Amino acid sequence: DNGTLAARARALSETEARSLTDAMRLPSASCTVTKLETKPYSKRPAAPFTTSTLQQEGVNKLGFSSRQTMSVAQRLYENGHITYMRTDSPSLSAQAMNAARSQAVSMYGADQVPDAPRLYSGKNKSAQEAHEAIRPAGETFKTPAELSTVLRGEELKLYELIWKRTVASQMADAKGQTATVTIAAEADGFDTAEFTASGTVITFRGFMNAYEEEIAVERNAQDTQDDAKLPQMTEGQVLVLAEVTAKGHDTTPPARYTEASIVKKLEELGIGRPSTYASTISTIMDRGYVTSKGKALVPSWIAFVVVRLMEESFADLVSYDFTAAMEDDLDRIANGMADRGEWLKDFYFGAGEQRGLLATAENLITSDKQSLNSVVIADDITLRIWPTNAYLEIDEPGADEEEPKRKIYLPEGMAPDELTEARARELAAAPVAGDRVLGINPDNGKQVVAKDGRFGPYVTEVDLELAAAAAEAEKTEALAAKELAAANTTVDPVTGEVIEPKAPKKKAKVAPPKERTASLFKSMDPSTVDFETALSLLNLPREVGADPETGDMILAQNGRFGAYLKKGTDTRSLDNESQIFGIDLAGALEKFAQPKYGARQGASSIAEFEADPTSGKAIKVKDGRFGPYVTDGETNATIPRGEKVEEVDYERAIELLAEKRAKGPAVPRAKKAPAKKAAVKKPAASAAKKPAVRKSAVKKPAAKTAASTTANTIRKGTAAKRTPVVKTGLPSRAGAGASAGSESGARVPTFKDAGQ
Repeated sequence: DNGTLAARARALSETEARSLTDAMRLPSASCTVTKLETKPYSKRPAAPFTTSTLQQEGVNKLGFSSRQTMSVAQRLYENGHITYMRTDSPSLSAQAMNAARSQAVSMYGADQVPDAPRLYSGKNKSAQEAHEAIRPAGETFKTPAELSTVLRGEELKLYELIWKRTVASQMADAKGQTATVTIAAEADGFDTAEFTASGTVITFRGFMNAYEEEIAVERNAQDTQDDAKLPQMTEGQVLVLAEVTAKGHDTTPPARYTEASIVKKLEELGIGRPSTYASTISTIMDRGYVTSKGKALVPSWIAFVVVRLMEESFADLVSYDFTAAMEDDLDRIANGMADRGEWLKDFYFGAGEQRGLLATAENLITSDKQSLNSVVIADDITLRIWPTNAYLEIDEPGADEEEPKRKIYLPEGMAPDELTEARARELAAAPVAGDRVLGINPDNGKQVVAKDGRFGPYVTEVDLELAAAAAEAEKTEALAAKELAAANTTVDPVTGEVIEPKAPKKKAKVAPPKERTASLFKSMDPSTVDFETALSLLNLPREVGADPETGDMILAQNGRFGAYLKKGTDTRSLDNESQIFGIDLAGALEKFAQPKYGARQGASSIAEFEADPTSGKAIKVKDGRFGPYVTDGETNATIPRGEKVEEVDYERAIELLAEKRAKGPAVPRAKKAPAKKAAVKKPAASAAKKPAVRKSAVKKPAAKTAASTTANTIRKGTAAKRTPVVKTGLPSRAGAGASAGSESGARVPTFKDAGQ
């Protein structure tokens, strides 16, 4: 799908394609099978999981993130269910291969297993292969069904994935036939048109009985549809046309990275280790460089600034070749094949064509920071990127250069690839929504104005007297500054150059009292919102009424995550924003009577029972992230490991809830006490001036002092006298030749072995 046509193919316009389909529907048109090719199909099973392939399949099959996959795998490993989960080796031990083969024979039959065990080796040249592949632990593998009473939720899903992959890796190839048929169509007024169709029929499933990779599942699902439409045919056979349609084809751009594909790319480039893939992805997401839309990873605006800064200032350090080479160098140092001191020296000062860290840091200091966050979209449009937002800066024709340029904030959620020059000009040409005065608040006499701000449309109050006074003060201050500058301007008597005085420091302005503001609902428009609605928004939160049982006032308000009710510290989400003004006390009490759900609100119940005798609310059995549990909406009680969910009845559910209530709320973990600071030792130089005198007559239980310890150390000759280091910032290249005893004023870092 790279946009290149086959050698004999010809692209048809939409008009030509529709004309051809119309002609083929005529009775005179004919379709004949001109070629039928069949080829044997065979597919080998995938290798057992490494860390990277486990993360990829965790994302593709289970919908886990890389971090989540590794977290669940860590728990499985700690509880003895799988082998070590940080490995780059796909090989299995002889014990594991025998366990997988015997289990495949017992579950799928002896004909589904090859005569000899399958051996796998890694393709990554930087692989260390210190551990075998990720597999179920033990001499014999426990099936997921056998662990269903021990593992729940995420753990069971991931264990099943690992178990299936391991067993399938020792099973026979899947085999079948791939058929390709060519059909020639003759229609009046057109040359002969050829159509092809292909499909694969699996005749021996082999390892597919146990496991299929996600890509293979999608492909075979498509093949299944093709197979259903591909009847038995022979060459020369005349076909009866049932239907023909003209479908356009678009060349698609490369797909965005997902967590699965970026892990695969990191492994291909030799960047990182199995233990760092998940943390690398988590870091760029936590810092806001990347956001997720579905499974796709979309870069943010600030990511482009960071990449530009790194490429311009740290080009050597962020290149793929350098990162991969550094991994190799570190391996060589660990294996004793390279000297770490020399490597660190070259890294800091540079060697050959490689710039050192010192030169790189100096280049960063002198870099133009203004250009880093600017992207020229057109001659008159520049994109400015800041940590919290991005906006277009417009050069208006004929505008005064001293006047601030017009800013247009980008719509929320706009991805960087969506900002083309045409889209930028569309935003620039859109009418500017000015402030719209709605009326005067009768309660305080302030003006109510609808505005469109950087975070969306809103309404606010404006004190006309304060606003007028502030404008007058600003005008007076500007005039005074202009007069002062004119009075202090001088002319150089020799050159005649006009010397303007330095601008005086601006005085800090006293912040005016903050006026009330309220964001408009998503369904509202600042150009149509009326005065009454604006007052209602400004008066939020709205008092719905007091709870008759507790006396707490129930408030309806709008928040960052939508409309909600608040009663004390308890909250409930509202269905939509309009309910903020429409819900009454009865409706609010009904909302608070319902259980408060988190992100798993949509999870269906496994079983439902009658009301709990204590709370009076219906009991439900649900499947949560950490396994099944019973709940009455107020109390959640986990079903103990070893108990089957289907065997939990009404009496057992009541018992579990009662036990949970008796334990009381969970006690928060105590914060770890800060580590005590170590005692400051006396300087070794002063201690060495007065050697300690040995006394053999009296033994004291007191610990050795710093002085005696230092004296003994010097006597043994294990430490040399050091010249004090003067910290002067980054050391310069010029100081590299200064000896330890010189008085050059700065010391360069020295790199010595740990034994020195």
